[in-house]
Order: sequence, then C-alpha cells, then structure tokens
Amino acid sequence: MLTLRCARVISWSARIAAVAAVVVLSSSGFGPSMARAGGIEVDSCVGSRYSITCVSRWGGYGDPYIRQVAPATEAEKALQADRNRKWQQRCQPLVYQDRYGVPRYEYAARGCEFGVIQ
Repeated sequence: MLTLRCARVISWSARIAAVAAVVVLSSSGFGPSMARAGGIEVDSCVGSRYSITCVSRWGGYGDPYIRQVAPATEAEKALQADRNRKWQQRCQPLVYQDRYGVPRYEYAARGCEFGVIQ
C-alpha cells in the first residue's frame, strides 16, 4: 500500500533526480547548449528513489533503422547480377495467391527461400 508520506518521498526523489540529470548533462557537454550540425540529440534519464541513470544519444535525422550503404563498384554490380541470374535459373521463383489472397512464393529447389546458391 502506498501511503501519502511514501508518495511524497517518491515525488521529491523524482524531482531531485530530474534536476540532477539536467545539471549532469549540462556540465558534461551533452545539454541543450551544445549544437551539432546535421543531426539530432536525445537525452533521457531514468531514476528511482536511490539512483539515477542518464543517456545521451546523437544521430542523423530520419529513421534510425535505415542504414545507408555505400554505392557498389562496377565489379560488385557484375558479381551481384551474376549471383541473381544463377539464383533465378536454379530456383525459378513463382508467385501465387493462397486461398486468403495473400501472395506466396514457391521455388523449384530447396533453400531458395533463404537466397542460398549451392
């Protein structure tokens, strides 16, 4: 059972933790005074009655789950095209709709669903 006295202690602890987090982040150079071009910074603190943990993350704008890949050279493009041609010859992919209308793939050889060339 959470008593009023306990709730006040937790409330004050959370406020103290938030103030401490701002002080720590500002003094370490991760606060709002620091600006970097071409990105975004996210600061986050989590605390309890007895401890606090702060994290600062900086990254580029946009979706963090999309990774940019360097463009392939002509030799890499030729290897990729050859690999794709061999896979299509061996696997002969066929798309059909199941009874629920969902597109499904069917292959002529085993392991093709993983893109493996043997």
